[in-house]
Amino acid sequence: MTTPTVHRTPDERFADLPDFPYEPHYREWDGLRLAHVEAGEGSTVVLLHGEPTWSFLWRHVMAELVEAGHRCIAPDLPGFGRSDKPADEWFTYDRLVASVVSLFEDLDLRDVTLVVHDWGGPVGLRVATTEIPDRIARIVVMDSGLFTGQQRMGAAWQAFHEFVQATPDLPIGMLIGGAVATPMADEVLAAYEAPFDSVDAKGGARTLPGLIPQSPDAPGAAEGRAAVERLAVDTRPMLLMWADSDVVLPLEATGRQMEQLLPLDQPLQVVEGAGHFLQEDAGPQIGRSIAAWLDQLP
Repeated sequence: MTTPTVHRTPDERFADLPDFPYEPHYREWDGLRLAHVEAGEGSTVVLLHGEPTWSFLWRHVMAELVEAGHRCIAPDLPGFGRSDKPADEWFTYDRLVASVVSLFEDLDLRDVTLVVHDWGGPVGLRVATTEIPDRIARIVVMDSGLFTGQQRMGAAWQAFHEFVQATPDLPIGMLIGGAVATPMADEVLAAYEAPFDSVDAKGGARTLPGLIPQSPDAPGAAEGRAAVERLAVDTRPMLLMWADSDVVLPLEATGRQMEQLLPLDQPLQVVEGAGHFLQEDAGPQIGRSIAAWLDQLP
């Protein structure tokens, strides 16, 4: 691949992040410097963020999982967090998937519990089904899914998509703060803004909504359908969690559809008093719930 102009956020933007003491680790892939954080020892849990967040999203979930005896790895997707930020035209569904596959291969991750949220779902669930299923033993899905070109996107998402198209200099903190149930502190909003120090840094945040296939023949739709077919007959342990007040991907529409799709051995877990970014509203609770679920598996 040819890498277009790349933006790298200055390190000083990430000073004094609240409740996020993890030092970044870097690796090179396809001409990009990609970042991840890691903490703990024990069985490996990989946590994939979505749009327009970064690994900071997982800080409270990670703390509980580490306390419960797990090793947590939270990467920043290309275009987000401390990872390099290529120009808009770089971003494709295939490249995002390939970047996560490279994480597993570079770190030789095996027997992994994969936790996905938002755009982390279309990326991670494809990684877990049609790309490297042998490396992933357990799957946790949170307010996410797969795009097949046949899914219906609600009015809130359509409004978000139109706003993104019309606003190159996206107000990242406003977008995240508007999709939680509990107001976030100023320093937390600043942490979400930290990676995006210029308009050039926001290519990923601008581009990802437009990558969602809106018809069965759109790019990415066939790959999404293939992943759905694999998931429907999957025998790995799966946990599905969903916020009760998600206006982006509502519980009774999208959440219940995912509950019907996945071969779960227990009902969907509703996270009360939480919005789309449920890790902000109920991060410690979510971490404890995942740890308890892992503890009871054979």
